[in-house]
Order: sequence, then structure tokens, then C-alpha cells
Amino acid sequence: MDLDDYRVRGAGKAKLSEYKPDDNGGLERAEAEAELPDLLRRMQDLQQCLYAEKKRSLLLVLQGRDASGKDGTIKHVAGGFNPLGTHVMAFKAPNELERAHDFLWRIHHHVPPAGHVAIFNRSHYEDILVPTVEKLQPKHVIEPRYDHIRRFEELLHDSGTCILKFFLHISKDEQRERLQERLDSPEKRWKFDPHDLKARAAWDEFTAVYQQIFVRTSTEDAPWHIIPADRKWFRNWLVARIIIRALERMDLQYPASPPGLEGMKIA
Repeated sequence: MDLDDYRVRGAGKAKLSEYKPDDNGGLERAEAEAELPDLLRRMQDLQQCLYAEKKRSLLLVLQGRDASGKDGTIKHVAGGFNPLGTHVMAFKAPNELERAHDFLWRIHHHVPPAGHVAIFNRSHYEDILVPTVEKLQPKHVIEPRYDHIRRFEELLHDSGTCILKFFLHISKDEQRERLQERLDSPEKRWKFDPHDLKARAAWDEFTAVYQQIFVRTSTEDAPWHIIPADRKWFRNWLVARIIIRALERMDLQYPASPPGLEGMKIA
């Protein structure tokens, strides 16, 4: 299996219909689940080097429809990182203060400093997605945001931030089952939001906007990956593998120790 099969490259590969939400990459569940602990340990080892080097950072962007597994991915994959060097931010609808600034103002504050990992549960892409589908802003306001985001991510990359963007691709049938499970389970009912049904009714509209986002903002330095999300175990395995590959390609190095420490003995 080639991890690049899940990476958006060009307009043709930005169509969600070209990706199977229940894809398993040819893996068996037992195989993937058995390998995941080793992957998480490798992630933490690489994160430790990132933290020690303090020159670069990692930003993970998670987008997806309701019940696609953003929280689960953070828990089961990103939870493998050391919390000391990790920041998780869940972006909701902008508040009054945030609306009084440009749409990226609230985002920039949460990008990772050198040596750290940041995980966005939803992100600046909501400021294109929701206003477009729900017609909250006119086109002349939304349209420039594609360019603003590309330039913003280019700035982050040039400043040493590795950006990975994941769209958790869930099928409509699987989403129905997960939303119904939330309604049927008292311990999960708190997670159900009636607004989720409104978004579900606009499934095709959200699909169209997401595909525009992929086409216009998946770049070599800030790529989108379409992650099959119907099988949670494969989602977790695939995201972990992509993160590890990106960190390994950074060629992280521990800083040199101060002179005179070689052979030193503590009395």
C-alpha cells in the first residue's frame, strides 16, 4: 500500500467519490491493531527529538463531517504524543471577539511553537465551509479566503512548521449509524447536536465545498489526505503512518551536547 494514494494531488484526486470510506488498504484489523502500539511509540520518539531540537514544529489539521471520528483520532493516535509538547485546540463557531478580527486571528494564536505539536479539531477551513453552505457570508467575502489560507500555510511552512491536513471520510450510512448510537446511548447522548441533522441534510453541498477546498488548498508543503473513516482501526493506523513518515522526512536531530561532558562521572 502506498500512503500517497490517500494524498490529494490535482483536481481529479480531489473528488470524494474516488475514495472509498470503508477502504482498509488491504490490511486485516488484527494486523493493524497489533502494529498501532509500536507506531505510537515511534511517534513519541520522533516527537522527543522534535522537542529537543526546538527548530521546527508539527501542525495536524483534522476536518470531517459529524461523527467522522475527529475526537477518536485525537484520543487513539495523537494521544500517543507526550502531552508536555502537545496542544489540542477544538475550534467552534467564532465568538464576538473573534468575529471582530480577521478570520485567521483566532487561528494564528494556536499554531505550534518550535519543538511542539499542535492538533486542530476543525480549523480555519470552517470559515470557508460553513459560511458557504449556510450562506452566512457573500461570495466576495469567502472567495479570497482560499488565497489567504494558502499564504498563511506557506508562512507557517517557511517558519519551520510541517503541516498535515486530514479529512476523515465517512459514508452517509456509517454516519447515520453513529449518530443513532449517540441518541440510543445515555452516556453518549450529550454528544448529539440537532444541528448535525441539518448538516446531514446538506450532505451534497458540504461535499462540493470540501472538494473545492481540496483542489485549491492541497499543496506540496501543506497536503490534504483523504482518510477512510468507516473503519476506525484503519483510520487510526493510516493517520499514524502518515504522521511518522512526515516526522522522519524532517530528519530531526538532537542538539549537540556542551563540550566537556564526554566521560564525565557524577560523584
